[in-house]
Amino acid sequence: MTRILPRAIPSRSVTRLLEAGTHPLLARLYAARGIESQGELEYGLKALMPPGQLKGVQEAAELLADAIEAGARMIIVADYDCDGATACAVGVRALRAFGADVGYLVPNRFEYGYGLTPAIVALAARSEPDLLITVDNGIASIEGVAAAREHGMATVITDHHLPAETLPDADVIVNPNQPGCPFPSKALAGVGVMFYTMLALRAELRNRGAFQDKKEPNLAELLDLVALGTVADVVKLDHNNRILVAQGLQRMRADRMQPGVRALFAAAGRDPARATTFDMGFALGPRLNAAGRLADMSLGIECLITDDMGRALNIAQELDKLNRERRTIEAGMREEALAKLDTIDPGTRASLVLFEPGWHQGVIGILAGRIKEKFHRPTIVFARGDEGQLKGSGRSIPGLHLRDALDLVTKHDPRLILKFGGHAMAAGLTIEENQLARFQTLFEEVVSSLIDPADLTRRLDTDGPLEDSLYNLATARLLEQEIWGQGFSAPIFDDVFQVENQRVLKDKHLKLQLRKGNTRIDAIQFNRADPAGPAIHAAFRLSVNEYNGVSSIQLMLEHFENA
Repeated sequence: MTRILPRAIPSRSVTRLLEAGTHPLLARLYAARGIESQGELEYGLKALMPPGQLKGVQEAAELLADAIEAGARMIIVADYDCDGATACAVGVRALRAFGADVGYLVPNRFEYGYGLTPAIVALAARSEPDLLITVDNGIASIEGVAAAREHGMATVITDHHLPAETLPDADVIVNPNQPGCPFPSKALAGVGVMFYTMLALRAELRNRGAFQDKKEPNLAELLDLVALGTVADVVKLDHNNRILVAQGLQRMRADRMQPGVRALFAAAGRDPARATTFDMGFALGPRLNAAGRLADMSLGIECLITDDMGRALNIAQELDKLNRERRTIEAGMREEALAKLDTIDPGTRASLVLFEPGWHQGVIGILAGRIKEKFHRPTIVFARGDEGQLKGSGRSIPGLHLRDALDLVTKHDPRLILKFGGHAMAAGLTIEENQLARFQTLFEEVVSSLIDPADLTRRLDTDGPLEDSLYNLATARLLEQEIWGQGFSAPIFDDVFQVENQRVLKDKHLKLQLRKGNTRIDAIQFNRADPAGPAIHAAFRLSVNEYNGVSSIQLMLEHFENA
C-alpha cells in the first residue's frame, strides 16, 4: 500500500521567495523543502563553507605540504564506488598540480574487502610510499592504520562515514562526522571531504610561497568530479552540497569538464549542455560503479584522471559494456528474488533477508535497493564470499536506521555478525553461511522492535497538483535546470486524470494517454503492466521525452490508483 501525501507549504516562505523574484512554481517547491530565503538558493562559490572549520584539515594541509616539499612518495587508497573514484581523481589531479609524487591504489572488493586493511597496506608497501591517504574510507581502519605505522608510513584519513567508538591512530583524520568536528555540514560526500582538504592544502602552499614562480592551480576545474561523486553517493543535498553540485553542473553545461566526464556523457548518450542531477545519478554514476561491482575500479579512476580524450572515450565504452553486463546480471537476480518472495507474504514481515548461492557479490546492493523499493521493507541481500562466509548488503526505509539495527543484532548475539558498517539507509555485513537462518530470525525481531508499524506503509510525499497551464516544455525545462537530490527531492506532483488510451510496452511498462480538462498528456509507468481504470489518481514527475528529434512532455508515473 502507498499513501500519497501532499507536502506542507509554508505561506510566509513562499511570499518571501516571490518578493525576491523567484518563479512562482519554484517558490512553492522551495518553500515545501524548507527554503525560507533567497540566500539559501545562492550557489556561488563565495557561499561555500570555509575549509578551516573541518577538524584536522589544517593539520592535513601542513603534513601534505611538508611531504610535497620533501619529495615524499604518496599513495591514495580509494574506495570502489563512484564517490571513491571521483575523490581519488580529485586527489590525484590536485596533488600532481601541486607538484606531488602521488599514485593510487584501489582494492578489488572481492579479494581485499572494504577500507584500509592490513592486506591493502602490504600491497601498498611494495611501492615503498612514505604516506598513505585514504579517500571515502579509513575511519574504521584501526588495524590497517596500525599496519601502516609498522611499515613506517604516515596516514591521512579523509572520510565521511560515521565513526565507531574507537578511531584509528592515524596521523590526521579529516571527517566532518568525527567527534568534535564543528563543520556545519555533516553531509559532505567523500569527494567533498577530499576537495576541501585540497583547498586547505592549496592555501597552505600559497602561504609558503609555492606559487610565486608558477601559476596557482584552479581547483574549481575539479568541481565536475565533486558534483558527480556527491550526487552518485546519494548524500543529503544541504545548501553546501547544492553549491558544489550547482558549480559542477555549470561546468558540465559549459563544456568545461574533465575528458573522462565528457566521455561518460558520450557513452551514456546524454548531452552535457543539458546536464542534470538525474544524468549524474542514473547515467554517469552507474557506469563508474559498474567497474567496482564487476571488475576493478582502477578502470573508472583511469577514465577520470586521463587528459587523453581518445583514451577516455575507450575506457568509457568499456565501462558502458560493464554496466550493460551488470544490468543483465541484476535482472536475473531480481527474477530469482521475486520468485523466492512468491512463497511468502512480505506484508506479514518487517524485514526481508534473501540469499542465493549463485548471486554476484558486486550486484547485491543494487538488488537490495530494488527489493526495498518494491516491497517497502528494510532488505538485506547476501552472496557467497570466501571460506563459508556470506557478504551482505542492506538498504533501509525511512524510520529504520540500518546500521543501528545491525548494532543491536550484535548486542543480542555478539558472535553472529563478523563485521558490519554503514549508515541509516545502507549497510554492509559479513556472517557465516551456516548462521543465515539465525540472522534472518534475529534481524526480523530487531527491526520489528525498532520500527513504527506505520513506517511499513510506503509514503509518497508530493507537491500537490500542477496547474493546467504548466503542462508544457518550458516548465519541464525549468525543473530540469534545478538542483534536486537526496534530502532536496525532485518535484512529484499528483492529480486525477482520465485515461483515454493505454498499452503495455515490452511486456512490463504501461504507456498511457491521459486527459486533464482539455489537456492531453502522455505518461508511462515503468515495471508495471497492470491496466489502469478509466480514471486514475497519479503521482508523477514532469519530464521531457526526446524522440526522433522532437521534444514533448511526458509524465513519469511514480504510482497510481484507480480513482
